[in-house]
Amino acid sequence: MFTREKIMRIVIRGGLTLGLVYLVWLAWTATSGIVLAADPTGIGGTADSAVDYIWILICAFMVMFMQPGFAMLEAGFCRAKNVTNLMTKNLMDYAIGSLAFFLVGYAIMMGGDWHGLWGTEGWFMLGDYYDVDKYLNMFWMLVFCATAATIVSGAVAERMKFKAYIAYSIIISVIIYPIYGHWVWGGGWLSALPFGMGALDFAGSGVVHAIGGFVGLAGAMVLGPRFGKYDKDGKPRAIPGHSIALATLGVFILWFGWFGFNPGSTCDAHHLRIAVIAVNTNLAAAAAAMTALLIAKWKTKKWDTGMALNGAVAGLVAITAPCAWVEGWAAIVIGLIAGALMYASVKFLESKGIDDPVGAISVHGTCGLWGLLSIGFFADGTYGNYATEAPFATGLFYGGGGGQLLAQFISIVVVFAWAFGIGYLMFKLMDNAFGIRVSPEVELQGLDIPEHGTPAYPDFVTTRR
Repeated sequence: MFTREKIMRIVIRGGLTLGLVYLVWLAWTATSGIVLAADPTGIGGTADSAVDYIWILICAFMVMFMQPGFAMLEAGFCRAKNVTNLMTKNLMDYAIGSLAFFLVGYAIMMGGDWHGLWGTEGWFMLGDYYDVDKYLNMFWMLVFCATAATIVSGAVAERMKFKAYIAYSIIISVIIYPIYGHWVWGGGWLSALPFGMGALDFAGSGVVHAIGGFVGLAGAMVLGPRFGKYDKDGKPRAIPGHSIALATLGVFILWFGWFGFNPGSTCDAHHLRIAVIAVNTNLAAAAAAMTALLIAKWKTKKWDTGMALNGAVAGLVAITAPCAWVEGWAAIVIGLIAGALMYASVKFLESKGIDDPVGAISVHGTCGLWGLLSIGFFADGTYGNYATEAPFATGLFYGGGGGQLLAQFISIVVVFAWAFGIGYLMFKLMDNAFGIRVSPEVELQGLDIPEHGTPAYPDFVTTRR
């Protein structure tokens, strides 16, 4: 007998099979008649010296090192009984992203352009894409892809089936991140808007952070809150994480990694703008951490370390888009506003029954949108689109009119609609097909042993709550 669940499984499996066949066909048609082992000389490529290569690679390694930062932050903010699960998800985000983005995602994001929507060449990095410049660019975009993917881990923590998370990780790496990334960074339609200089996003407040944040929002909404998060009257209750020390370590690792994330996005060691970018990155994080801490003290009469930690990351997220185009004072203002927005967003989502154990939606989604919008206000008219030559990005406060602000507003509407819309559809389809939430028994016990067979702390006694 065909039940609704069986029909959904058939539809999804059939769709995945057809999608795989289509990708194989694309790869075959794209590579037919070429020599697979082309000489990867890099002649005529984008990086013009060994110094640039070293700069980009070192910064990429720093961004990759942000993965353990996210892992430690999420582990610290969650309970001990779910730490193994969180570590495995963060590991798989990078492993899956590495394979999926190399094989398919990079082609969609950066492989030419089809009507401003997506790329159509470079499948499996074969032929002309076996080239040192393209390999360098692929690796740089890959570490950003893995960052976008791992953001969602915190928003859906402590209640999602691991197999559902694996499926999600593949989809964000080959569809959700690459397509929006193409629109902004790959020559797509958002970058060609006839307002200002088109939609700008220097290092990924939108392409990376808002994408992860709003896919996380979709996942949290489909999953529902954890047991015990709300009392019988619907009032939210705190579920403390097991280690503020791990969370703090994670934030310091992320802060350090961001000095690769933002300055490295010049993709040019000779752009001395990297000094401005580094200072702005640091100032925004510091300002947001202070804002979040002080607001928490005002509201709760306590110096809330968790809010200060998330405040620092919120500032880093917000400054990621405008970091090359603003002065230091503006970076501080952007950070101050980011810290306040993060705090307000956390409380708003809690009041609406949306359970985000680590605050990922507020930190990366809400503050990612603010980072995009801030360019339209604060761009100072001294730096172009990854270039030291005119035209320069100029915001409203520097006499640039409303064109750039309009382009940025369009971008934030699009990134929210794309990430949340596709994310919600994806999680809903999976939920109808096989269920994405673990059983109540598994959730109460913790996911570590039922899902992975390994507790994170075998010598410690953990409580069931």
